[in-house]
Amino acid sequence: MNYNMKPYIKALVVGIDHYYGGAGALRGCVNDAQAVAERLRRTGDGSPNADVELIVSDDRNGVDAEGLQEAVSRFFGMGGMSVAIFYFAGHGFIDASGDGYIGSSDQKQGMRMSSIVRLANEGVGNHSRVIILDCCNAGRAGENNGFRSDGESAIGRGTTILTSCDRTQLAREGARNGLFTGLLLDALDGGAADICGNITPASVYAYIDQTLRSKEQRPIYKANVQNFVTLRQVEPKISFDVLHRLPEYFPAADHVFALDSSYEPDREHVNKKLKLLPVNDEHVRVFKELQKFNRQGLVVPVGADDMFFAAIHSKGCALTALGKHYRRLIQNREL
Repeated sequence: MNYNMKPYIKALVVGIDHYYGGAGALRGCVNDAQAVAERLRRTGDGSPNADVELIVSDDRNGVDAEGLQEAVSRFFGMGGMSVAIFYFAGHGFIDASGDGYIGSSDQKQGMRMSSIVRLANEGVGNHSRVIILDCCNAGRAGENNGFRSDGESAIGRGTTILTSCDRTQLAREGARNGLFTGLLLDALDGGAADICGNITPASVYAYIDQTLRSKEQRPIYKANVQNFVTLRQVEPKISFDVLHRLPEYFPAADHVFALDSSYEPDREHVNKKLKLLPVNDEHVRVFKELQKFNRQGLVVPVGADDMFFAAIHSKGCALTALGKHYRRLIQNREL
């Protein structure tokens, strides 16, 4: 796992509101696609993140089946990408034979979900492939063959599937965005970011799953991955130079960092005796960093309810399980 390596990301983002020949028009899928494309193009600080191709329908031009199939096939066949992301918002359905489809403007049988997964699996020139579907019955993707005769999953190595609902459910629309994509956008804006600012498919799923409590629409996550996959980066919750001092403050995983009142500069909320005790500026600097660790769940006070009283009453602080995890990453030079 290398948090510092900048991936080369490409994305194909498709949104279809306009349907002809029986399928009802939608109102938020083009907005969804445009918003997802905007997020993926840039990181949180505005620097380039992904090379995005955006395909959307409008009042004059739909997205026909041939064009949709050609775009997806070409995209996954490009190769050379660290991460290849395919996002679709539009109609989805399961036909009488049990096959799952994403709908095109000209006809409901736009493209088989199984074909999308197969093309992603075959895109071995792309290190990681991510399929995100916001449509009804989207959970059908990746189910078609279960396990192959050779024991390998139908989801190829390096492929991730994230869907708005399971195979039996409808994907709900909101006033401007689909319910799922609205949460996806919040996740990409930083709701699903780790301490280092990385947003992954797994963290996006966890964010949406925890937020979307409705039993009528449950997101689905399927993956066959061995590598860390970053969709987007935002500002780290703790700067890297501060985070890298974690092993300095905690030379052993179970070390308790001893505190005293010289670490806490606040003298307004203490008794008269403590008001007279001196404050050490270097200790104050260290304590501010320990408090940052505490706010992000890496450090907890020992023998006190919060960090303030741990200092004032000469207690200490220690690493949490998450803190030990990040300390280990830093020591192993993986962060």
